[in-house]
Amino acid sequence: MKTAALALALCATTGLAHAKTIAVAAGPDAQERVQTALLDARPGDTVALGAGTFAFTDGLSLDVDDVTVTGAGQDKTILSFKGQKGAGEGLLVTSDRVTVRDLTVQDTKGDGIKSKGADQISFLSLTVEWTGGPKETNGAYGVYPVSSTNVLIDKVSVRGASDAGIYVGQSKNIVVRNSRAEFNVAGIEIENSMNADVFDNVATRNTGGILVFDLPNLPQMGGHSTRIFRNQVIDNDTPNFAPKGNIVASVPVGTGVMLMANKNVHVFENRIDGNQSAAVMLVAYVQPFDDKTYNPLPRDIVVRDNQMGRNGFKPSFAGGDLLAKAFGGALPPIMWDGISTHPASPEPVRVWLKDGPVLNLNLPAPGALDKAAPSVKPVMGEAAPAPEPAPVVLPPAQARLAP
Repeated sequence: MKTAALALALCATTGLAHAKTIAVAAGPDAQERVQTALLDARPGDTVALGAGTFAFTDGLSLDVDDVTVTGAGQDKTILSFKGQKGAGEGLLVTSDRVTVRDLTVQDTKGDGIKSKGADQISFLSLTVEWTGGPKETNGAYGVYPVSSTNVLIDKVSVRGASDAGIYVGQSKNIVVRNSRAEFNVAGIEIENSMNADVFDNVATRNTGGILVFDLPNLPQMGGHSTRIFRNQVIDNDTPNFAPKGNIVASVPVGTGVMLMANKNVHVFENRIDGNQSAAVMLVAYVQPFDDKTYNPLPRDIVVRDNQMGRNGFKPSFAGGDLLAKAFGGALPPIMWDGISTHPASPEPVRVWLKDGPVLNLNLPAPGALDKAAPSVKPVMGEAAPAPEPAPVVLPPAQARLAP
């Protein structure tokens, strides 16, 4: 009944009168049968995977618009890639108006579920996990929309990603809600993206809870306008197991929220507690770069009205232990590297950090920790904060989807 209802709903919203359900049961030859169903699907169809475990030796792909891929339930339909021979993702979606829901993906060699260049891509009631626990050899990303627009991630759980559990990169118009990320290097990461709402999630037992980054030399630059609110960012304490050379390999253990080189990020009404290095960190990108369009500094940052618990009690970054000792055994809840100008850009750096006290390292340049001149203020910033980004509005058909 549930699968039929999904097919009827999609048919009604797309106007595709000949939509059908392609049912695939668990059992032998899952690789061929599931991939054939994805190839045979037509706009409006639902590919319904039954209860049980599907064993795959290779990744799956979908490039047909207006398709729903559904399981029998998040804990009932298991897609196991333990026998995957290649290093690719479990499921790659490159088409528009696709929904993937109600199933679990396990032990992919590469990323769990990835969309690339998709519009109106929705991930609902999914689990992606690596069952052997945190390992450097695990896939990088659990749920991974990249170069996509109108992204919905709702009621998704990811465990064990060696980069980021829930990662949205180079995308626009994004909602991440009601989800859980644990035992990943980064729990939730928004990178080089524009207009994102991240709310009502739990990020716990990761190396870092929620990260908003902008990196140089990527097809989409100038990430901006992210709201992080009503999340539980707690007890992020997993040792960093990212492969060497990965950008998140430098994230200190016990980082609650980290904002790097991004613009107009508002962090508010979250519970941030039990993170040993810092509750909130504002930092510049410190690696050399040759991208003349890139601004390595965080700008127009607002941190307000968060419930700050015990954080910064055992900083795991260089010199953190001495800083903590100097401030009575724990760092203030917000730490900013203090870099307010950069020769690469005349754009002003404005911060409004209300949930102080604020530790300002007063660095003269990115990475110049040897020249730090730490100071603490109760609050820090301009006379008024940067305007809050407008709420993200998804297309009507996508907004009506529910887990």
